[in-house]
Amino acid sequence: MALGGGIAAHFLAQADSCDRLGSPFTARLCRILVEVLDDTTATGARVANWPGEVRDDAVALRMCGGLHRLVLEGRDPGLAAVYPPHEAGDAALASAVRAAIVAHEDALLANLDSPPQTNEIGRSGMLLPGFLAIARETRLPLALCEIGSSGGLNLLFDRFAYSYGDLNWGDAASPVRLAPDIRGAPPPLDGTLSVASRDGCDIAPVDARSQAGRMRLRSYVWPDQPLRHERLEGAFQLAREHEYSLAEADAASFVAGRLAGRTPGSAFALFHSIMWQYMPHETRAAITRAMAQAGEAATAEAPVAHLRMEPLELSDPHATLSLTLWPGGRTRHLARCDYHGRWIEWTGGHDG
Repeated sequence: MALGGGIAAHFLAQADSCDRLGSPFTARLCRILVEVLDDTTATGARVANWPGEVRDDAVALRMCGGLHRLVLEGRDPGLAAVYPPHEAGDAALASAVRAAIVAHEDALLANLDSPPQTNEIGRSGMLLPGFLAIARETRLPLALCEIGSSGGLNLLFDRFAYSYGDLNWGDAASPVRLAPDIRGAPPPLDGTLSVASRDGCDIAPVDARSQAGRMRLRSYVWPDQPLRHERLEGAFQLAREHEYSLAEADAASFVAGRLAGRTPGSAFALFHSIMWQYMPHETRAAITRAMAQAGEAATAEAPVAHLRMEPLELSDPHATLSLTLWPGGRTRHLARCDYHGRWIEWTGGHDG
């Protein structure tokens, strides 16, 4: 029997999301998986009887990532023949997916064990104007602290080249070039920005300098979005050339430790993008408390900033770039953003 109930609804909702985010192929794949996955295979039975919350666990994306990895590793020529850049009808795609599920159950089951790792480089195009705001207002180097870092590639955001309409920022020779569409006026890019340190954490970090780590990150980039693949490869090159630290750690403990170790002369900048909703409530609350406590002790010589690209409500069709800066603790909503960084709408920093 094909998937039903809440499991099927999750896959169909993910399909709708993929359509909105510009991946019609992955949307088709999610809808086909509703019909193809059933209890005649161990993979289908695992998905159909998922013990946790399927949306929070991103089960559909785990399944899509596992299949894409088979294609990228050259392990299933029949599946590769119906994946982009090739074209195939739904019947041919369903047949190839069904055969791959039967032939590669061990690999697909292993992929279901771990959450997706989407180190989306395009989100740096949303975050950069926020980092510039911190730098302008504090006039200090940034001590970066990222949670939910995946492979840590966005810790290298200042090594990328950016275009916002006619405005440019960064290294024109960078292998990563970001040019989001602008809705309304472009974001302000003035000011001097420098980075004092780059520290990130993840509960399951990916080593972007290793072959296995790079393959894992590639597998979660949707197959019909070549621009995302291109900038990911460019970020891999930068990761080999520049230093940053990436720890396997609980986010709350990591933030507390980094706050305890901060010193005057730099602006502590906690940031994250599209990960807050996936953390336990207790972890979010602990980080919020720790930042507020550090903010009470913040000075002009040791300011504290919290920059995040997250939806204000889970139902929002876009993310919001928000900044809280201490001393003062004022929160501003700087921009509306596409989840993958395709467009940005600067809103001028109204209070939130």
